[in-house]
Amino acid sequence: MTLARHQKRGLIGAALLSLILIAIGVLAAWFGSRYQLRLVYGAYVNLLVVLGLQVFMGNARVTNLSHSAFMGIGAYAAAICVTPAATKAISLPDAPWGLAAFTLDPLTSAIIAIVITAAIAALVGLFIVRMTAIGATIASLAVLVIIHSIFLFRTDIFKGNQAFFGIPQVFSLTSIVVLSVVVVLIARGFRESHWGIQLRASADDETGAAAMGVNVVRLRLVAWVLSGIILALAGIAYAYYLGTISARPFYFNHVFLTLAMLILGGMRTVTGAVLGTFLISFGLEVVRWLETGPVVAGVDLPEALGLSGVVLGLVIVLTMTLRPQGVMGDREIEDIILRR
Repeated sequence: MTLARHQKRGLIGAALLSLILIAIGVLAAWFGSRYQLRLVYGAYVNLLVVLGLQVFMGNARVTNLSHSAFMGIGAYAAAICVTPAATKAISLPDAPWGLAAFTLDPLTSAIIAIVITAAIAALVGLFIVRMTAIGATIASLAVLVIIHSIFLFRTDIFKGNQAFFGIPQVFSLTSIVVLSVVVVLIARGFRESHWGIQLRASADDETGAAAMGVNVVRLRLVAWVLSGIILALAGIAYAYYLGTISARPFYFNHVFLTLAMLILGGMRTVTGAVLGTFLISFGLEVVRWLETGPVVAGVDLPEALGLSGVVLGLVIVLTMTLRPQGVMGDREIEDIILRR
């Protein structure tokens, strides 16, 4: 298949996924309660994270466990810039470098957050992309721990596990749907570009790809930085909707959750990322309901606290055992629809 045809099919697939994302958003806006709108918004934020994961993991086939840390960097950087100085004077009275003395508009703050996250991702990526698959995975885990430790112990900047409050709530469900559509287009565009095709080829046969003139290290670095930018967008969307953040959501539990989403749907395709995200996001709500010990068909079920963690673990184990390539495998949405 020629590059032009790859890109054409990618555009068709991205358009189909975009229609689905818009339809879910419209249905939630029309019929959803306030709690359900919050749930759907959270699903879209997780979708951005999983798409960021897919850009690197799905093309380079190297597991990244630091993605929640980069989401946190984006969230905190935007929050520090956009929060009114009067509020920061209360919440960050000891902030260094004049961080509590200025306020920027949401767009400028988001741009600064993206630039900072991309710069840190590029610096970290210079080392990680030169490692073997196992080495890169372990190093990414170390990055997660390091960044989370900074969030916890630099309380003069990040507040640690305490709430960083006063962030203007400028995002709505419409905002996150539009952003998700844009990111789907970016992820599919990268996957079907010559960079994405070469990167996937190098993942299958690195030696052969290098012999054909493919610069594997450079391609991995491009995917890594692009992934970091998408993760920054997820963090910004998270902060701009909730209005308050803390270090706790950007650690192991979130890594485990989003990794399960990508594994279930299939890390090799953007469609798999979308499918896995919504299956687990909405499925976990049913599991959390079961945790409370509800009455089902006249049967009073016992409380089962921690059931959601068990279910996520089972999803990963069963998927890796029964269908290692996930539900979608190597197929995108247009492969299924056009074939039919």
